Amino acid sequence: MQPTFQQNPPLCLYIHIPWCIKKCPYCDFNSHVVSTKTVDSKTLTDENEKYYVQALLSDLEQDLPLVWGRSIEHVFIGGGTPSLFSAAAFDQLLSGIRARIPLKPFAEITLEANPGTAEAARFQGYFDAGINRLSIGVQSFHNDQLKQLGRIHDSTQAINAFQMARTAGFKQINIDLMYGLPGQNVEQALSDLKQAISLHPEHLSWYQLTIEPNTHFYSSPPTLPSEELSYQISEAGLCLLQQEGFTRYEVSAFARDNHISQHNLNYWQFGDYLGIGAGAHSKITHVPDNSILRRQKTRQPVTYLEPEKPFLAKQQSIDVNELPLEFMLNALRLPKGVESKLFQAHTGLNPQLIDPLVKKAMQKQLMQNWPERIQTTETGLAFLNDTLALFFSDVIKPQPEQQIIPVTHIN
Repeated sequence: MQPTFQQNPPLCLYIHIPWCIKKCPYCDFNSHVVSTKTVDSKTLTDENEKYYVQALLSDLEQDLPLVWGRSIEHVFIGGGTPSLFSAAAFDQLLSGIRARIPLKPFAEITLEANPGTAEAARFQGYFDAGINRLSIGVQSFHNDQLKQLGRIHDSTQAINAFQMARTAGFKQINIDLMYGLPGQNVEQALSDLKQAISLHPEHLSWYQLTIEPNTHFYSSPPTLPSEELSYQISEAGLCLLQQEGFTRYEVSAFARDNHISQHNLNYWQFGDYLGIGAGAHSKITHVPDNSILRRQKTRQPVTYLEPEKPFLAKQQSIDVNELPLEFMLNALRLPKGVESKLFQAHTGLNPQLIDPLVKKAMQKQLMQNWPERIQTTETGLAFLNDTLALFFSDVIKPQPEQQIIPVTHIN
């Protein structure tokens, strides 16, 4: 059985800025410390910006045949530290994007910002360039915790960055916070949340620190709170956020007054996203041949910027047997779940294929509201790994593995 798509899902654009001033010990993203010769305390040189913006637009041009006739719903600029770039660079980049592919009116355009690179004039310039949402990577308001996390800012800079963003005109601001930090207790974690809430952000991302391979913390792990203490922190934080009017719409995402991140929601709903920049990933549905393609750009910025080198590092069509699991890995992170018809729309497969496994999850009281919705119970969300484990089995008869498409075959 092969997928059958009636139409394309929504398409977002992800832009990766790979440079940062300092590599954080927990970070496993594609980030590269800039040379002191090419960066001052808060920005890259004009020359580096110019070449990278040109490369991004060339990268986009090469990908356009994959998305002919489609529009970009929302844009997310991540990193690295995107706020190392000047407002002029983003103004040029966004103008170049609009000249090459339609961008929906009132599109959400998010930029990740590091408080250690915050400047009032810079934030004002970002806003004037058309960026309408900032995601500020605070992580903690405790200076001792920030030091352990290798952050380049302190608590005062974090608060000032938020206030600068608000003064610049941003009406959509997210604060990134982490819990389960080395030596952290419940009181400290709640103190971070209370400080963030007092600033009145529209959105909060609150997630547990995890130790990932290929990080400094992985090779030299710090002492983290016990599993029991981390659970206590999580429960207390969820209660506080609810009391303060934040709705949990994804495992680690909370919004007031429905100010959800549209780009991220599209990701969790298994929508499409086109990625440009060093190490950027894409997921693109191709209706004519009923396939979904995953692509990754070359990771090293130096290689990415070489004129004769291809931007694309690898690509592969998703095996039809993996589609149900990939969908569930995303959709089940949403407390409200998704309508069942979205499964067919975004995988091209009949929802009845997952019926036996969903019913098994319902018997364990991990899922609910089937067949109208694909949704966990509160228990199923709290023990999400157990819920997802039920879907780590083939729900479709095995098919021959789909061929990895050579780079040269993409026009």
